[in-house]
Amino acid sequence: MKTHSLILFILAIVLIMACTLSICIGAVEISTLELWSILTHRLGMGGEIYHTSQQEAVLFSIRLPRVILGVIVGSALSIGGAAMQGLFRNPLAEPGLIGISSGASLFAVLVIVLEARFFSHFIQLLGYHALAISAFLGACFTTFVVYNIAVKNGKSNVTILLLVGIAINALAASFTGLLIYMATDDQLRNIMFWNLGSLGGASWKTVTSILPFVGIPLAVLPFLAKPLNTLALGESQAGHMGINVQLLKRSVIVLATLGVGAAVAVSGIIGFIALVVPHILRMAFGADHRLVLPGSAVLGATLLVLADLVARTIAAPAEIPIGILTAIIGTPVFLYIIFTERRKRGFG
Repeated sequence: MKTHSLILFILAIVLIMACTLSICIGAVEISTLELWSILTHRLGMGGEIYHTSQQEAVLFSIRLPRVILGVIVGSALSIGGAAMQGLFRNPLAEPGLIGISSGASLFAVLVIVLEARFFSHFIQLLGYHALAISAFLGACFTTFVVYNIAVKNGKSNVTILLLVGIAINALAASFTGLLIYMATDDQLRNIMFWNLGSLGGASWKTVTSILPFVGIPLAVLPFLAKPLNTLALGESQAGHMGINVQLLKRSVIVLATLGVGAAVAVSGIIGFIALVVPHILRMAFGADHRLVLPGSAVLGATLLVLADLVARTIAAPAEIPIGILTAIIGTPVFLYIIFTERRKRGFG
């Protein structure tokens, strides 16, 4: 456990460095001295002022909420992916397999395309949060459907759960494609940017609205580390050792859906973070979920903050959708996982 604590401490330091880098770099440059000056000034600590009012406004209105949102979204996606991989006992598993991302995408596209015809009152009522809430409801709905089809007599079979998830994903993708076909040019641009993921809509309102939904999985999932470690021995063995396997399955699925669904709702679909981050930790430090779960949250937050920094600066003043960058990084790692699994199973 001392080793785990040291690793988590180092990961936390790297995250703080990544956040500081992301806060300081942009169209309006902020040096570390100016950052310190802004923070001490806001906290009423006095001292000499080295910053401008423009830098202070940029920090608190744009940079800080965006970085915090990146931390929240990255940690939610990664810890959800780590938990799902532990539940399915498969490094290729991730929350999208049970319909979370496809359901969120379907409901979001539904609201975008049919806004004027069917959802005008819904949008008037919820305003800014209408799209995020519809995406979150879509994630919860598809996960609920998948889980209830896969469960029989209170027991769920992981293989059936995955197969049903694949089927629901395909169905949701078909309806999403139909809606995209009906969309106007303006709606298509909105849909494509949302489907490729972005933190461009970050604000304090977004951060505060997502925090309760993500905070619960981040707080609770690490406590399921020991049951998930036991589950790695097999369901029957875990049952003999006193683990309520069905309760564990339900808990992991509900918590992962809550966190990932909320993250997707505010940032769009950001691929590969949930898949790649837990596997990096397993390759580096082993498969103990006491490290993998909290470590995934911290490392996922770090990678997403850095990816967002690159996305908004590499083609400035334009902004590249962050999902493109995570796919470029994640695809080689995903292929490496596949080849590793092939060698383990004697196929190459």
